Amino acid sequence: MERELTMEFARVTEAAALASARWVGMGNKEAADNAAVEAMRAVFDTIHMDGTVVIGEGEMDEAPMLYIGERVGNGDKPELDVAVDPLEGTNIVAKGMAGAIAVVAIAKKGCLLHAPDMYMDKIAVGPAAVGKINLDAPVAENVANVAKALGKRMEDITVVIMDRPRHHKLIQDVRACGAKIRLITDGDVSPAVACAFEDSGVDMMMGIGGAPEGVLAAAALRCMGGEMQGRLWPENEEDVARAKALGIEDVHKLLTMDDLVSGDDVFFAATGITEGPLVRGVTFTAKGALTHTVVARGKTGTIRFIEARHCFDKKPRYAMKGC
Repeated sequence: MERELTMEFARVTEAAALASARWVGMGNKEAADNAAVEAMRAVFDTIHMDGTVVIGEGEMDEAPMLYIGERVGNGDKPELDVAVDPLEGTNIVAKGMAGAIAVVAIAKKGCLLHAPDMYMDKIAVGPAAVGKINLDAPVAENVANVAKALGKRMEDITVVIMDRPRHHKLIQDVRACGAKIRLITDGDVSPAVACAFEDSGVDMMMGIGGAPEGVLAAAALRCMGGEMQGRLWPENEEDVARAKALGIEDVHKLLTMDDLVSGDDVFFAATGITEGPLVRGVTFTAKGALTHTVVARGKTGTIRFIEARHCFDKKPRYAMKGC
């Protein structure tokens, strides 16, 4: 993939963030998500690529656009796999809380795990702790190994966990180590990626969240030198069948980085919608808005933060859906 695509993918997430940010705190998560989807899809159509959505808004009969299997781009080469979450944190936006982002990951065809829409048990760390985690190891062992790798005391490690009843024991185990916990209500992509930045205040992300979001976070960590491990967490036989339909025969397999994102020819982009540990949220001004985006390229390891000032009077209509 050409490096020139970096800015193109930033435009995609910027458009989705600008559109959904209109709905922050309005209590309407469906409207916020629809605005993000429409804006993201419109900008994709302007990019010179032949993309296939492998992680998106659901199946064709469930989502009008950005559904799994949909072709995006103008049809030119290269052929790419596309993973999207136009609004990661719909409840966050509806309630006006922190941590919502618009996110995409792009890789060469066949390089992204086609993760079904189900749960995944995950653990994520930044570059300094690569090779020091094991999803099957006791919590205390993982925290101790990460602390040693980072040159910190266990008491100074911060672990992000989604605040759910299913994590009751995990939370108890982390607290028993003396480590700090930051509980989040939704949206585990942003904190997983934040592990790659030592100034983010996030050292680890653990727990059960969405499998598609796991692939998105893994793509980012592939670009940034971090690590994620996961294992699908089916709730019923329907989940198992869905996974097998996507080519995953062993639903209990420990998924490494190579399983989640193979190769380093991958791009990642995320734009903040509301304030978070990774990027700042959208700020509206008298004549436009300010956005903050992180883009990363796996082949070079380059990470860029883009601060953009958008002038609505000059913004093309396709980029301003919902704005």
